Amino acid sequence: MSRTVFFDLDGTLVDRQAALSDAVAGLCRNCGLPPAAEQWLRTELAERANAADFARLRDAFSLETPAADLWQEYVHRISAAATCRPEVLEGLTRLRAVAWTIGVITNGAGDIQRAKLAATGLADLVDGIAVSGDLEICKPDLRLFELAAIRCGVSLTDGGWMVGDNPAGDIGGGHQAGLRTIWLCGRPWPDGLPAAHHVVDDVTDAITILLTEE
Repeated sequence: MSRTVFFDLDGTLVDRQAALSDAVAGLCRNCGLPPAAEQWLRTELAERANAADFARLRDAFSLETPAADLWQEYVHRISAAATCRPEVLEGLTRLRAVAWTIGVITNGAGDIQRAKLAATGLADLVDGIAVSGDLEICKPDLRLFELAAIRCGVSLTDGGWMVGDNPAGDIGGGHQAGLRTIWLCGRPWPDGLPAAHHVVDDVTDAITILLTEE
């Protein structure tokens, strides 16, 4: 089995929900936005965020601040608020020490996701990154997995692993890419989706499995 592993970012390596809450609250406070705008943002950005969301926000609440400025402040705030636990960084360091190739495959806007990786220190621990915003496609699209493999200097035909919390995007996509899969349980499991090879409660448990697998 190839010593290659691809990780999801949000909800797997990084706590997006806590960062989202901090970023939205800070942005609304700094820009003097009404409570209704804050609630609108929390709802609209619950899964993903992109620049177009802030153009819609500006129109919905007749704001004077340019949408591009709102977007850039949000990118800054959510990347600053994003956290990766020390034990996760340590686990990735251990994988690299025993010659694992590590990639990140994530849905989202490229500028936000790369800013999170840089701010948390994850960028220094991965060999390649594929973000859905780069190609305007999302997991489980096979092309995103192929892009990640290319950027890591490996081939999907050699096998490897996919670790993530989204059943369809991470585990379903991983199966389609010919990878073994580890699911961080929490979301409902869709009917008809093949089971993950392993089910864990935390990404550190997934890293432990990888370190003990041959």
